[in-house]
This record gives sequence, C-alpha cells and structure tokens, in this order.
Amino acid sequence: MFVPVVDKNQKPLMPTKPSRAKKWIKSGKATPFWRNGVFCVRLNKNPSENHSQDIAIGVDPGSKKEGFTVKSESHTYLNIQADAHNQVSRKVAKRKELRRSRRSRKCPNRKNRTNRLANTERIPAGTRARWDWKLRILDWLSKLYPVTHVCVEDIKAQTKQYQKKWNTSFSPLQVGKDWFYSEVKKRWKLLTLQGYETKEIRDRLGLKKSTKKLAETFDAHCVDSWCLAYHTVGGDAIVDNTSIFCISPIPIARRNLHREVPKKGGMRSRYGGTILKNGLVKNTLVKHAKYGLTRLAGINSKGLFSIYSLDGKRLTTGAKQKEFTVLRKLNFNYRIGVSSPC
Repeated sequence: MFVPVVDKNQKPLMPTKPSRAKKWIKSGKATPFWRNGVFCVRLNKNPSENHSQDIAIGVDPGSKKEGFTVKSESHTYLNIQADAHNQVSRKVAKRKELRRSRRSRKCPNRKNRTNRLANTERIPAGTRARWDWKLRILDWLSKLYPVTHVCVEDIKAQTKQYQKKWNTSFSPLQVGKDWFYSEVKKRWKLLTLQGYETKEIRDRLGLKKSTKKLAETFDAHCVDSWCLAYHTVGGDAIVDNTSIFCISPIPIARRNLHREVPKKGGMRSRYGGTILKNGLVKNTLVKHAKYGLTRLAGINSKGLFSIYSLDGKRLTTGAKQKEFTVLRKLNFNYRIGVSSPC
C-alpha cells in the first residue's frame, strides 16, 4: 500500500512507500493528513525531483457496484469498489407525486407555471447523478495521484426487438455516457474497451471474476478495472495489490415542505435539510469519545445528536456536542473491503 504525496500547493506527486513517509513525518519534511479515508502526506519543502510516471484509472461501470483502480506501470496504488448512485430517479418520481397531491388540496397555492425545462437539452436527474458520481470519484483520485489516463469499459443499452423508436433514439444510458466521456476528455486522456476485450485480457492473464456481484472483494469488480488500467500503462501481469477500499454515496434528505404522513390533527412537520445547530451540518466526520470515528446524521428536539458509523449503522441518538470533536465534512461513506488471492 503506497501513500499519496502532495506538495505545498496541493499538487499530487508520485506516491511513496509507508516507511519513507514515516521517516519524512518524523524528520519534519512532511505533514500527515487524511483525505476521505485515505492517509496522505504533504511535503513541507520543495521536492528535489518532480519526475512522474503515467498513472491510469480503470473504470468498470455497473448497475449496483462499480470498480476503480489506480495503477502505474510499476505498482497498483488503490482499488475502489463503489456503490452505484441509483436512488435519484425514485426520489424524483416521489417528488412529482407529492407535488401533484398538494395541487389537489383545498388550500391557497400559486398558479401553475409553464415548464421552463421543456424543449431544452438536459440530462435526466437520475442519469446525471449516476454518471456525475463516477466523475466525482475521478476528481477525488486526481487530487491524490498525478493521473494522466482514464480507461473505461464501454457499455451499451440493450436493444429491444420490434421497437424501432427505442433502437433508433438515444437511451438515458447513452446520453449519460456521452456526457461523461466529454467531461473526462477535458481533464485526462480517455480510452475505452468493450466488455469482450476486457474478458480477453482477464483470460490471458489467468484472472478469474467472481459470480457474486455484490461481494466486497477484489475479484467482484476491481479485477476488471485492474485489467483496464493494465491495458493502458502495462507493467507486471501479476496483481500486486488486491486490497479494496469501499465507498458509497451518502443518503441526503433534501429539505421538504412537510412529511408525507401527517400527525394527529392533520399537522405536517417540516422534514429534511442539512443544518443541525451551532454551525454543524449533517455528514460531518467527528471523533466520539466512545465510538471513535463516526459521522453526524441528525438532531432531535432535545438538542441531542444522532451518531452513525462510517458504514451507515446507527450507533446512538443521544450524543452531546461535548462528547465529540469535529474533524471535517464527508463526501461519502467508506469502509475497508476484503482482499482476495489472484
């Protein structure tokens, strides 16, 4: 496991060994810090050399789980298995349903406005969230490593028989993929491979892919992303790092006018939002005196905080502010996966 290195201006440099990073920290040449669960060091002096190799990120998209691998010709730096962002379309449909139900009630409301998004080129909310999640992960990794290439396994929408309109028009998958590719080309060099080409590389190297798609192991999805990165930068055909780092998007309850189900007497209390109190917001990483590294998830009427673990499990709903130390805002949940032999 290599340690990401950045200079005084936060520019990513080539990663280093943990032993060397420990010597830098002990001698005062570097300062340690954490960035979204990844341990990094920041140089306090200008580096003597600024030579860098080509570093590629292999991206294996999926409907439930996705794989990302950061690799150079010499080493595999990081394997990430991410949960897909697939809940937005359901929330948008529910929002539409609630809006229409409010319109039918006998209460004062404004007149309907014309659809300001009609006849405009835009990406559906669910599609945009799914592909923007991949781009956010790439941007985060590019702040840790000097990434030069991105290799993506190209996926296509399945055609439907006897439906010419579906086959000839763009599907949401194609629209989101085209937008993602255009954004990647603005930042890095983009390469794409078909699914059968990834399988050929995997078979040639003697790697096996697990049939358990939801398992948090290297051979579930990261084996394909590793093959994509290997195809881009080359190197040793033996996988030197099978540890995976699992992340998932944080479920955020947006500010709603009221809850769906009213209380007794027809009262509907407000729901959602991210602001808690005293400047604290939800999904903030804190160090609790009893539970260690946790995140804030909410606050009750008594002013007590709800504390969740980093993998999404509720620990307590009665934490006091004096019991924890605020660290930083979280961008996603993270946890350590299981290594698998290759």
